[in-house]
Amino acid sequence: MIDQVGRHVLLVLVENRPGVLLRVVSLISRRGFNIESLSVGPTEDPTRSRITIITDVDDESWEQITKQLNKLIVVHKITDLTNEPSIERELVLFKVNAPAEKRSEVIEIANLFRASIVDVGKSSLTIEATGSQDKMEGLEDLLRAYGIKEITRTGKIATARNSKDV
Repeated sequence: MIDQVGRHVLLVLVENRPGVLLRVVSLISRRGFNIESLSVGPTEDPTRSRITIITDVDDESWEQITKQLNKLIVVHKITDLTNEPSIERELVLFKVNAPAEKRSEVIEIANLFRASIVDVGKSSLTIEATGSQDKMEGLEDLLRAYGIKEITRTGKIATARNSKDV
């Protein structure tokens, strides 16, 4: 049986110290895999960071990556959310053309997506939005009609759903 290439989501709990992110990313990139999304930040424990990695690889390669990550001393826990119920979010900043005569239309679109206006220029608005990939793509599609000057994305973060707690 041939493994299919697919999207994989991995949470890696690591020590919060210099060089750890480089070690984790190097392990994946050395094997020739592209990381679609990468986010890292401290956790509720200031000595730990959580890395969210999303990549497209086949199942066999994914298994090898997780086995190699488990061998790193700085890795404390790995959670594979690939086939698990989870919540994924991304923060996106959109800088959009918004001349005076179109500004209210752009603001209305932002409001529909529960996004915030975080900066106002003479002919542009900067909109902050968070949500799922589908939501961000929907907002982007609507804003394109006004002219997007810049998009800045954080990369996705993820956590398992609490369905087992219910």
